[in-house]
Amino acid sequence: MTSAPINWDLFSNSGSQIDPATRWPEAPPWRAWQRQEHEPDTSNSADEEYWQQVEKLPEQQERTRRRGEVLQLPRDESNQLTEPAERVRLAVNAAIHLRRPLLITGTPGSGKTSLAHAIAWELRLGPVLHWPITPRSRLIEDGLYLYDALGRLHDSQFAATSDADKGKRSPDDFPVADYISLGPVGTAFLPFQRPRVLLIDELDKSDLQLPNELLNLFEEGEYEIPQLIREAKRRANKNSHPVRTHDPGATAQIPAGRVRCHEFPIVVMTSNRERDFPAAFHRRCIRVDMPAPTDQAAFQSLVRKHFEQQNRGKLADKKNVLDEIVTFLETTKQEDRATDQLLNVLHLLTQSNSAGPTKEQVETLRAVLYKGLRGRDGSPEGS
Repeated sequence: MTSAPINWDLFSNSGSQIDPATRWPEAPPWRAWQRQEHEPDTSNSADEEYWQQVEKLPEQQERTRRRGEVLQLPRDESNQLTEPAERVRLAVNAAIHLRRPLLITGTPGSGKTSLAHAIAWELRLGPVLHWPITPRSRLIEDGLYLYDALGRLHDSQFAATSDADKGKRSPDDFPVADYISLGPVGTAFLPFQRPRVLLIDELDKSDLQLPNELLNLFEEGEYEIPQLIREAKRRANKNSHPVRTHDPGATAQIPAGRVRCHEFPIVVMTSNRERDFPAAFHRRCIRVDMPAPTDQAAFQSLVRKHFEQQNRGKLADKKNVLDEIVTFLETTKQEDRATDQLLNVLHLLTQSNSAGPTKEQVETLRAVLYKGLRGRDGSPEGS
């Protein structure tokens, strides 16, 4: 089968997926990772076998499809991307061609997280590998890999004290690989021929050191698992055991305990602007702001896209829906409210009479559902 030509606009946000035969653009020389002697050649069946495992994850695939398909960057009345939306689209394509991570900032609910799903769905790159950040998130244990040393010790001690197995077990019966599982970041940097989409969500919630710890990984495109390195030396030329990855039920071989990407993953990091990042971190990222819809046409298009999944897209043209959009625009400061607050109200408004709230209840619900994002709990409703 002839490959389709390389296209600059890989990500178009057009609502359709790319041709499966589309060739991936070559990386800049300073961002290309060549296969080393200790690494497997994934041009053979190993890479395809893993992708077959990934494609058998219907729940994860459906989540990416559902979220990615509805994400529509803001458009004007002629259905053209607004200038801020076009900046986002161009930034995504630049990140793909340059093999650089994206840092997407914006207000809560503006679609930053959904952008990662839209990229994965449109470019046919499998389900998104999602790492939600908290103040306690650690790069190695939570992002790269987790080693269950206590589980291995427990299993070996139990076998040693068992009458039936006493003296019959060796360390090879408890391979280290059986007790290691890769996290979302560790899985994203496996040597795939096609890149995965890695979502590092709400990075601004991390501790101060995590962005700096990511720098070396983003520059080198590789990491080591010391436990597997020691195991490889001990086992000499024996075949390595597969390790579990972040994709449920999927496993991968990690010869010599070193992981080195072949295609830099499409890394999407989101931030709600709750903190600043070091200049060294900014230098290695492509940064762009995620715009929220600001006019009636953009909101109407967004609503139609979301409601189409329930075959209710035409409801976006109903008078009560249009009136609600106008009211939302007139009374809401966008920096203090999220788009999905409007979607919540519209979902209730468009229910059948038997399933939805009464008009009086809707009025009360508006005050609850439109409450400002940064308002204190217990403050007057609607503030």
